[in-house]
Amino acid sequence: MSQELKKIASQVRRDIVRMVHAVNSGHPGGSLGCTEYFTALYFEIMNIHPEKWNMDGVGEDLFFLSNGHISPVWYSVLSRRGYFPVSELSTFRKLNSRLQGHPTTHEGLPGVRVASGSLGQGMSVAIGAAQAKKLNGDSSIVYTLHGDGELQEGQIWEAAMYAAHHKVDNIISTVDVNGQQIDGPTEKVMSLGDLNAKWTAFGWTVMHMEGNDMDAVVAGLNAAKALTGKGKPVMILMTTSMGKGVDFMEGTHKWHGVAPNDAELEKALSQLEQTLGDY
Repeated sequence: MSQELKKIASQVRRDIVRMVHAVNSGHPGGSLGCTEYFTALYFEIMNIHPEKWNMDGVGEDLFFLSNGHISPVWYSVLSRRGYFPVSELSTFRKLNSRLQGHPTTHEGLPGVRVASGSLGQGMSVAIGAAQAKKLNGDSSIVYTLHGDGELQEGQIWEAAMYAAHHKVDNIISTVDVNGQQIDGPTEKVMSLGDLNAKWTAFGWTVMHMEGNDMDAVVAGLNAAKALTGKGKPVMILMTTSMGKGVDFMEGTHKWHGVAPNDAELEKALSQLEQTLGDY
């Protein structure tokens, strides 16, 4: 299964660079860095039913993307998983498209349950959804993803306190720890300190995961699932490299929100195997 997931991830990375190049707009860096996570989550880990998707999501796992600017990777995975036609990826960030730069709900895109991109809000939304599931006797799990720079938002820590206090133990949150944000390295913009110690102090069960190793991601997410239902929310600190898979994009904030030009696109695609067919 791991090899199949890796093939999907390679195609997703091709989708990402092609999408942002086509409109000279978008966020390839974080999208490329989180490709293994999204691929494993949607093709292996979550209990989901794309063919009968609805906003309520009763009886299935839910996912909320808090750092909504990395929409390219999410759109690619949603389409490849069957939520909407893969051909629709060609409408990314175009006028009247359902695939806006930051995920929205007013156009009714399957798989998206909340508009996101205003950083700091996603955890609060996800905790509310997780509490609703518990109140309804639904044993499904709620997943949420955040950027490490997003942890500079105060609302994150209010939500963290709330979840621990109310024993919301059916949520698995993941922070993409790539050390980069739009203005530079997180250490220079505003140091995040000891994230393990902070999340532990806030009452969460903390795990660490190598986010660009597919086997490690699958194992880590399965380990996190085993920690749910034990009275504490679960936090995965996932180490990734921004721009992973494209050598000239890796490890720098410069590709946070910049699209490749024609020559850079060709160079990127030459490093990414076409496994499922381009849209």
